[in-house]
Amino acid sequence: MVAPGTWKIDPSRSAIAFSVRHMVVSRARGRFTCWSGQLRFDPEIPESSSVEVTVELASVDTADADRDANLRSDLFQVERYPTAAFRSTKVENRGGNRYRVTGDLSLHGLTWPVVLEATWQGGAAFRATAIIERKQFGLEWSKALETGGLLVGEKVDLTLEIASQ
Repeated sequence: MVAPGTWKIDPSRSAIAFSVRHMVVSRARGRFTCWSGQLRFDPEIPESSSVEVTVELASVDTADADRDANLRSDLFQVERYPTAAFRSTKVENRGGNRYRVTGDLSLHGLTWPVVLEATWQGGAAFRATAIIERKQFGLEWSKALETGGLLVGEKVDLTLEIASQ
């Protein structure tokens, strides 16, 4: 059992990753390499817990330099919108080591609620997933394919592996 506390998230032991449908049948995957955050967790009163994360969007890494450059300029427009931020507004105990974390995601100049399904891994470590609609945040770049469908899907799967320092 971990004592209640507030911890700085350790990016060297944590990860923020994403995947999105690409050309209808495959998935493009990536991660962000520069970000920071803070986690407040009380296992006895999880409703009092919270998380805040800020991501440097220019740190996107999909293992494809051309795609990364396109994401920075055309999709994220990092010169105008350099960061994304998530701030929790509610934490619900879902039983056992599972939690639902609702919060506001600010991305590309827009803020919308997002729900993370989180699992406590022990200590101050969590794994969380969410699905966001990229168009909701004004991230509309894509192309229609001749065979039907979009080059880039509209739903983005997020996975966060969070460990504290």
